[in-house]
Amino acid sequence: MSPQGAVMRRELRSYFVTPVAYVFLVIFLVLAGILTFYAGDFYERGQADLQPFFVMHPWLYLILVPALTMRMWAEETKGGTLELLLTLPVTLWQAMLGKFLAAWLFIGLALVLTFPIWITVNYLGSPDNGVILAGYLGSWLMAGTFIAIGACLSALTRSQVVAFILTALVCVLLLLAGQPQVLDFFSGALPRKLINGVAHLSMLRHFEAISRGVLDVRDLLYFLLSTIGWLLAGVLLLDLKRTR
Repeated sequence: MSPQGAVMRRELRSYFVTPVAYVFLVIFLVLAGILTFYAGDFYERGQADLQPFFVMHPWLYLILVPALTMRMWAEETKGGTLELLLTLPVTLWQAMLGKFLAAWLFIGLALVLTFPIWITVNYLGSPDNGVILAGYLGSWLMAGTFIAIGACLSALTRSQVVAFILTALVCVLLLLAGQPQVLDFFSGALPRKLINGVAHLSMLRHFEAISRGVLDVRDLLYFLLSTIGWLLAGVLLLDLKRTR
């Protein structure tokens, strides 16, 4: 087995030997259902789609993903196991990738377990399942970026609380970056090109396009490159800790 695969298995096992995984899954599934069918006006809309379901995902991830990733490296640092991990025949990049993949697969499991919502919308109408599949893909890619941000900021500090707050703060900034209210606020003070650049940083903008079934390469690259960039930043932070 590859080193990152071993780290991934270790992390996945650590989720399920404690109540963390089960609590996360229950909270995610319950909130996804409540927000879709009640807050999202699923029945009142009279449309056979899952847009009310997907539109809630960024805000669910904003709370739940930082809670999942805050322990990723902060706990290793505080518990003194980071030094032990770094002495093993595994590179920093392999360790980071293994931890990331474990969390990403876990989020994927949470998304798969929402299949009753998909069954419900197919029972009530005839939705475009291709669009729904694109929405799931976009949600999973967005979750990957959230996790990468959390992994990076967890490597920055030994405090899980600080890691949670920093991750939530950075993620909410990236979600709101492309909102019209935010862009209008800066329109008089910043050049138009810079404002357009800020708009392109918005995770919501790219996720909403994918969830509507528009698989633009630029949106897919945004999530993939953002994820890789944050993971690389986390590896650099860990390398600085090791050299001190």
